[in-house]
Amino acid sequence: VIRYGILGHLGQFRHNLQPPPTRGTNVVIRTDRGVELGEVVTVVSETEDTELGYVTPPQLEKHIMDNGPDFPFRRDGKILRLANPQDLIDQRHLTSSAEDERKFCVQEIKGLKLDMKLVAAEHLLGGERIIFYFLAEHRIDFRELVHTLANQYHTRIEMRQVGARDEARLVGDYERCGQQCCCKQFLKGLQPVSMRMAKTQKATLDPSKISGRCGRLMCCLRYEDQC
Repeated sequence: VIRYGILGHLGQFRHNLQPPPTRGTNVVIRTDRGVELGEVVTVVSETEDTELGYVTPPQLEKHIMDNGPDFPFRRDGKILRLANPQDLIDQRHLTSSAEDERKFCVQEIKGLKLDMKLVAAEHLLGGERIIFYFLAEHRIDFRELVHTLANQYHTRIEMRQVGARDEARLVGDYERCGQQCCCKQFLKGLQPVSMRMAKTQKATLDPSKISGRCGRLMCCLRYEDQC
């Protein structure tokens, strides 16, 4: 099982490596987006081994089911090889250049007077794609923007619209509890949170005290709701 991308995607990846890469190992993978750098979260094995970070297929299936039917978990990826030092250097360089690409895109958005807010940019290791994440209240015609970016960087450009909670996942750091934002640290599916959940926990109903970095009700309000 591999974690990859700035949104922390999870997926089960097939491979032919012997021995299998251990937890924490950096690997070069192929996903539906292209060639990327990922990190091994756990190894799926018929024999459970907590010290090595192995889980059995039934344990993995239970984890996915416990997270609900909308849990985003892919199974169509492949591990190409173990990441080498040059891969890590290339990824650091691409991560650094992504910030420059984001700034250039912001300038172009202002020049074209598009009603959208650019949140982040992600440059994949393979170099064949740059993904720009943006916020917008209405449908945006960004064809001219994409054309300009493609001419500037000579690669495939993808514009991906995200919501306010996804923005917090991309740029948030720590919440008032002192922990890293749940959406950034471990949550994959961002489910609705209601004021009823706050009332059930007898929390204060002051929106400023029960809202997270995204301005919406905090995800942790739903953690104990069922019990």
